Amino acid sequence: MKQIPMLDLKLEYEYMKTAVDDAIKKCLDHQRWILGPEVKELEDSIASYLGSKHCIGCCSGTDALTLSLRASSIKLRNEEYFSKTDKVITTSFTFTATGDAILRSGATPVFVDIDPVSFNMDTNQIEDYINSNKDVVGILPVHLYGQACNMDEIMRIAGEHNLFVIEDVAQAFGGGWKNSKLGSIGDTGAFSFFPSKNLGGFGDGGMISTNDDSIMELLRMLLRHGGKDKYNVDHIGYNARIDTLQAAIVLAKFKYIDEFNERRRHIAGTYSKNLSGISNLTLPHTGSLPEGHVYHQYTVRTSLRQKLQTYLKEKGVSTMVYYPFPLHKMKVFDGRSINHGQLTNAETATEEVLSLPMEPLQSDDTTKYITDTICNFFEDN
Repeated sequence: MKQIPMLDLKLEYEYMKTAVDDAIKKCLDHQRWILGPEVKELEDSIASYLGSKHCIGCCSGTDALTLSLRASSIKLRNEEYFSKTDKVITTSFTFTATGDAILRSGATPVFVDIDPVSFNMDTNQIEDYINSNKDVVGILPVHLYGQACNMDEIMRIAGEHNLFVIEDVAQAFGGGWKNSKLGSIGDTGAFSFFPSKNLGGFGDGGMISTNDDSIMELLRMLLRHGGKDKYNVDHIGYNARIDTLQAAIVLAKFKYIDEFNERRRHIAGTYSKNLSGISNLTLPHTGSLPEGHVYHQYTVRTSLRQKLQTYLKEKGVSTMVYYPFPLHKMKVFDGRSINHGQLTNAETATEEVLSLPMEPLQSDDTTKYITDTICNFFEDN
């Protein structure tokens, strides 16, 4: 029976094998494994692509978020960490790293509900919380599944209340909002190069974008033990540099990012065309800016999720649930976070969402097999 994976990294490697192998060989030749030349080249290349003044490589997307928050605390408070009374608004429907980073920075996460159509933060809920609560210092929007949050509204709210904005772009490299690339709009953008991302390495890696010179200087200190001189440091820092080898691999794969994102859009378009009109199956919403969506995941929702997932597995089609638990239901956030309202939409989404295979090199025949299989399921249910 045909087996269809969510992602086929081996297939992708074969597609770009020469570029990747050449990049690795250059590292083997120069042996500069820490902050080698590929690190700066990657930083400069991505900064130019995003239209950002600075990009700073780090060792993961999680660290990109944590470092951004720590740098914001030092700049705004002249303190190494925020206090628990400092609140950062984010979504409960995301990977745990988003909320964990806020805790690591010393602040308190405030979870607001999502828009049930886009899965992103409901901007009305952001403003509602700010208008009735003090001590909010920032907003951390997550561009979930590759779809942009409403950055016009988020930046307007942040400007009116003097808040920082840190974009979580882990799932949306190359995505856009109007004329701007995601990650270039807020005070910083946090990217992940985890292997399964739209732009992924062969291990962990991350990047932070910013137009703020002072934030950039703080970030470069924090990721290298906390100082410009590692033997005489200023701040409580980390060993959070991106490895030269990972930078080289990501740099090689970076040349394919627009092509692969366009392939993702093509697959998503086929999914949407072939699955439209099925009752009890809600398809992703692209909003008014479809060109900005980069489909890290193509996520449908149905009350028959478990039954559908089992059926697809029996037919050789892999699927994943991103995410089965909202952050506000996790033990780690119990007593350490604030919920604004009932978060009903986030909770319902965790019970209904299902992500379909989104391999950029997936053939049209494979995509058709997946959609035919789903149609057959709903004909019988």
